[in-house]
Amino acid sequence: QVQLVESGGGLVQAGGSLRLSCAASGRTFSNYAMGWFRQAPGKEREFVAAKRWSGASTHYADSVKGRFTISRDSAKNTVYLQMNSLKPEDTAVYYCAAKYGLPATSADYDYWGQGTQVTVSS
Repeated sequence: QVQLVESGGGLVQAGGSLRLSCAASGRTFSNYAMGWFRQAPGKEREFVAAKRWSGASTHYADSVKGRFTISRDSAKNTVYLQMNSLKPEDTAVYYCAAKYGLPATSADYDYWGQGTQVTVSS
């Protein structure tokens, strides 16, 4: 079955960087879109970034544009979220997700990882 396993979360000071990884397994993802979402305490899950597994186009939430970068390594079947210039408001549990077809900013994805905590201190 499909498994998405996130890693790379942690505690970082404001202005710092983290790189999240999402190891994907269980099927060929060439026709899938991969997304990153986050959920802060007391808030709804929100879209962060997405891209098609095959293809160069990327999509970002306005709040992270210019600071975060989504990428993938096909050889490792892994999707990354490079997060730079982190802010306290980026604190959340970050989830990796996969959906068949085109990327979407809604949480209408088929598969989800378990999440990884990112905490940004001021």
